[in-house]
Amino acid sequence: MIKDNQKYFNGLHVVIDGALVAISYITAWWLKFESPFSNVKEGEYHLDMQTYFRAIPFLVVGYLILYSLCKLYTPKRGTDPAGEVAHIIEANTLGIVITTSVLFVIWQQHFSRSMIFLFFVVNTLLTTLFRGLVRYVLKVMRRSGHNMKHVLLVGYSRATEQYIDRIKMNPQWGYVVHAILDDEVPRGSLYKGVKVVGTIGNLEYILPENKLDEIAIALPLKQYDRLGSIVSLCEKSGVHTKFIPDYSEVFSSRPYTEDLMGLPVINIRNVPLTNTLNRILKRTVDFLGSFVGIILISPLLLILAVAVKLSSPGPIIFKQQRIGLHNKPFQMYKFRSMRMQSPEDEKKGWTTKGDPRVTKVGAFIRKTSLDELPQLFNVLKGDMSLVGPRPERPQYVDKFKEEIPRYMVKHQVRPGMTGWAQVNGYRGDTSIKKRIEYDIYYIENWTLGFDIRILFRTIFHGFVNKNAY
Repeated sequence: MIKDNQKYFNGLHVVIDGALVAISYITAWWLKFESPFSNVKEGEYHLDMQTYFRAIPFLVVGYLILYSLCKLYTPKRGTDPAGEVAHIIEANTLGIVITTSVLFVIWQQHFSRSMIFLFFVVNTLLTTLFRGLVRYVLKVMRRSGHNMKHVLLVGYSRATEQYIDRIKMNPQWGYVVHAILDDEVPRGSLYKGVKVVGTIGNLEYILPENKLDEIAIALPLKQYDRLGSIVSLCEKSGVHTKFIPDYSEVFSSRPYTEDLMGLPVINIRNVPLTNTLNRILKRTVDFLGSFVGIILISPLLLILAVAVKLSSPGPIIFKQQRIGLHNKPFQMYKFRSMRMQSPEDEKKGWTTKGDPRVTKVGAFIRKTSLDELPQLFNVLKGDMSLVGPRPERPQYVDKFKEEIPRYMVKHQVRPGMTGWAQVNGYRGDTSIKKRIEYDIYYIENWTLGFDIRILFRTIFHGFVNKNAY
């Protein structure tokens, strides 16, 4: 049974990850100092091999801790391969930042930084390949009928059908739903091949056979008074038990609980950025990223400023009130792309195709998103983040919060220069509802690796905005 072997598989996984870290480090050292591709000149001073290799135990332990913190040891069932790759990149990025910071603190200037970068590349590639191989092997095994997880559903509700839908759509997860027990739906009823085989009372006879990996309780709301007795019966048999609530439209996909002196309190929405450490980490990256970004692109900012000034009379920077973190207004900066207007005209609506108010320079910088670059100063000040939901004007916030469910959730985090919705094509004149769906996914699933992934997609794919007028 899977429940008997999972802990051994997890332990083996950790051991292999540790070995991969050591192998990646030794490979990086060889590439830097001993390979035919080495750029180290004969007679050039560098630390000896023993000094470098003494760091291996510390790196292995440190990286295994990072892998755990970055959720790389969660079960593979139901997880997204692309998300796992993002977590690998996140863990390795944090590892490099921590390693270089430690070397700076201990003033070890002779430790090769290029070797550390090679280690980052090799370790990311090897870990990604290994994880991909594990997924492939598990997929092949499950197609052959091995490594399956056998499930019995207790209760027939909307949640029951939603659970079966997802299992049927994703056979690679390796779940087999054998049957449903319910007191109100007639025996013999079928839903997508899964049959109601009896009443909930039949649990007393089914559980002692110990042939199940999981019991999934999916009672309808009106039967929740029976939940305690069913859970007690399932746990007495030792079978792993999970609860699928019949009000999933209320909860997010990742609610979390708090323990108030033994009283579990379920938070409707999990927002990782409410964690102090996460907030500090994100703000540090925002500050450093915006500071360095302003310095690097300062020549471009100067050229754009001159172009805007020559395009039409008026200020170079356009300031507009937007709604940010905790619904607080702030002044967002952009390069001016339109001719000067009265405050009343500005409130009339979004820019439309062929809008006569847009200058020739303005049309170009809007299409290429170069008008957004002054928002790096908003990020530096703390009004915005490099990555987050795009902020909106007050009148549109008042409108959308009445029309679009969960619209105001986006204001639980700082707004961003770019975001998950934007890199998926929801920019400018596109569906606000879909944009909010992507924003909420980002808010609930934030990690530093997710931010890095969005920034890379913005750099390589996200600057040209076909929906900008």
